[in-house]
Amino acid sequence: MAMDEILLEVEENMDAAVEYLKKELRGIRTGRASAGLVDHIKVEYYGSPTDLRQLATISTPDASLIVIKPFDPASAKDITQAIQAANIGITPSSDGKVIRLAVPALSGERRTQLTTQIKKMAEASRVTIRNARRDGNKLIDTQEADGELTEDQAEKAREEVQKLTNQYERKVEEVLTAKTTEIQED
Repeated sequence: MAMDEILLEVEENMDAAVEYLKKELRGIRTGRASAGLVDHIKVEYYGSPTDLRQLATISTPDASLIVIKPFDPASAKDITQAIQAANIGITPSSDGKVIRLAVPALSGERRTQLTTQIKKMAEASRVTIRNARRDGNKLIDTQEADGELTEDQAEKAREEVQKLTNQYERKVEEVLTAKTTEIQED
């Protein structure tokens, strides 16, 4: 495995950690209505779990309301049950054709809880990034021991892996800061 391949693999793993964090943070509720809050919810539809966004149109007509209009009105009951089971802190109201979710304002205590929760998620992403660094360095060490990389090449590869680690940890910090700011705003 060449040095470029090792670096590419490490970068892919680190990028996946950041993307996973972004996806998870989309589901964290702020005081504002967002389709990202519900679009990933799995609905039991004809025996198979299906993402809500595949079963309905999700819109946010204003900052405190999410409107879900199922493509198949018969699935409204299943969608309502899935939203309740997802435990997102919002009770759906349905008229049989359209489901409405009124997003309440967050209390100061809840904002603090959410901030703590997202910090833990960010730290988990950092750990994943550091694990990718460790795995990359192990591959480099193996390549060096097998004589496929010279000592200088191995050292340069380790430096590149560390640069990637720093870069992706900064990305995690940027995502965390943006989400924290979003939660703290009214």
